[in-house]
Amino acid sequence: MNALLSIRPKYAEAIMNGDKRYEFRKTIFRDKEIEKVFVYSTAPVKRIVGYFQIGGVIEDNPAHLWEEFSAMSGLNDAEFFAYFGDAERGFAIEIAGVKQFETALDPKKHIPGFVPPQSFCYLDSSVLVLPLPE
Repeated sequence: MNALLSIRPKYAEAIMNGDKRYEFRKTIFRDKEIEKVFVYSTAPVKRIVGYFQIGGVIEDNPAHLWEEFSAMSGLNDAEFFAYFGDAERGFAIEIAGVKQFETALDPKKHIPGFVPPQSFCYLDSSVLVLPLPE
């Protein structure tokens, strides 16, 4: 199973260039067998720009996550705490094995019935109808 994350363009770019090594979420995948996490760069890009593998997932209070991972977050503290608001828990997804596509993919051409996910969605391995670069 794979997942597709909707990520704002500046953060998607930071993931692809290695500046952002943790992705933060308020909720996490229930399926623990995620092979690849595809990065959907939201408007105005509206393309799948690459993928990464999960190095690990840490669940903790957002203040503790910031304390531990701020240097590898690709965020400033205002962005981080605005995202989490008054949430009592959050997740830090370690980004490993990043692969950027030479040409970003139009998801409407490669995922039947594609609708951009609010946060993330699961993708069965057979859903993407093209050979992916390794």
